[in-house]
Amino acid sequence: MQQPSSVIIVGAGLVGSLWAVFLARRGYQVKVYERRPDMRAAGYRGGRSINLAMSERGWKAVEMAGIREQLSKTALPMPGRMMHAVTGDLTFQPYGKEGEAIYSVSRGGLNLALLEIADRFPNVEFFFEHRCVDVDLDLPYITFENMQTGDTHQVEAPLIFGTDGAFSAVRYALQKTDRFQYTQFYLDHGYKELTIPPAADGGYRMDPKALHIWPRGNFMLIALPNADRSFTCTLFLPFEGEVSFEHLKSDADVTAFFRRFFPDTLDLMPTLLEDFKNNPTSSLITVKCRPWQWQNRILLLGDAAHAIVPFYGQGMNAGFEDCTILDGLHDQFGGDWSKIIPHFAAQRVADGDAIAELAQRNFIEMRDLVADPKFLLRKKIAAHLHAQHPDFLPVYSMVTFSNTPYHIALKEDDAQNRLFAQILNLPGIEENWMENPEVERIIRGER
Repeated sequence: MQQPSSVIIVGAGLVGSLWAVFLARRGYQVKVYERRPDMRAAGYRGGRSINLAMSERGWKAVEMAGIREQLSKTALPMPGRMMHAVTGDLTFQPYGKEGEAIYSVSRGGLNLALLEIADRFPNVEFFFEHRCVDVDLDLPYITFENMQTGDTHQVEAPLIFGTDGAFSAVRYALQKTDRFQYTQFYLDHGYKELTIPPAADGGYRMDPKALHIWPRGNFMLIALPNADRSFTCTLFLPFEGEVSFEHLKSDADVTAFFRRFFPDTLDLMPTLLEDFKNNPTSSLITVKCRPWQWQNRILLLGDAAHAIVPFYGQGMNAGFEDCTILDGLHDQFGGDWSKIIPHFAAQRVADGDAIAELAQRNFIEMRDLVADPKFLLRKKIAAHLHAQHPDFLPVYSMVTFSNTPYHIALKEDDAQNRLFAQILNLPGIEENWMENPEVERIIRGER
């Protein structure tokens, strides 16, 4: 079977742009179609983004694509969380061992950089303001509408990669096929982007070496640093209920809400009311589907296959890891897409489901547990156990600072939850957790 030398990518977001780089480096002729205007000319539209946290899986992908050095120039290390109590007290919780950090990256800035890098390849061509309106499942063709002229045109597409996000047009075509499994789930919470600008002297208004969290039980505020000395903040709040977006209608409502729950932010956010009014309240969706491919010539990647909520900071990292796994399979199967695509789709779906579950669990951790004394004790014990038993790796480190498959990390999370349920129930554990023989027996599986 002759292997295609040209490919179609639908979607020029983060995953689509990076995958174009991978394919271009292998010599493919790559055409990338994107519904939105070219953000390099139109400008990146903020207001509904959540800053990205680049971790090991993401760095591995950009390293393999040969673009790590360029992208790392504006990435800001965050070695831990900074917890903000209602009283204003601060508590720092490291994410991992000394030297380990996640990195704050601007979503728009990263997408712009990836577009620029991909566009430098002579064998990559971008078509912006082109909407996918039909995918022929019998013949290798795909149809696009030019959104400027309204004209439609059919493109030969022996190989299609759908990287067009949670509401993927490519996936929608596959959903019409027999036995295609699809579910979507919305959280009862929405989010709104807010801003902490640079200080008057041009510096940061808070410590930039941390991901800042204001946990308040059923809701929270987070803030990630930017290279321009600002912070991008995100308020996660229920849409309806006693404390919710539905009750924040007026400037007075918003001011009273922040004064009650986030009083230390009022002096940090001079544009709070303007941001709250102008930026949309956006929803949080999880998408699961299978199969991710059709006839070994159409494949879903990134959010099109496995959109998740952002609370593990793994949405982009998981999509980038799709690219590294596919690239490795290209070597393994000698570029034979009839083997690469079904193998990838069969093995990767379990990881997509697993990181979706882990992200849901981490939402509860971030908003509820990070201020709980029992949870803080668990973190201390976990760090101690990792130091004493190098083969014991906290699940957060497994997900964030390693390339362990997500489905294995999920199994380990279940196992460690059972383990710590026993440890934290030991009498006097709060005062006697270091070198505790009972803890050691539990770790070794002794009863």
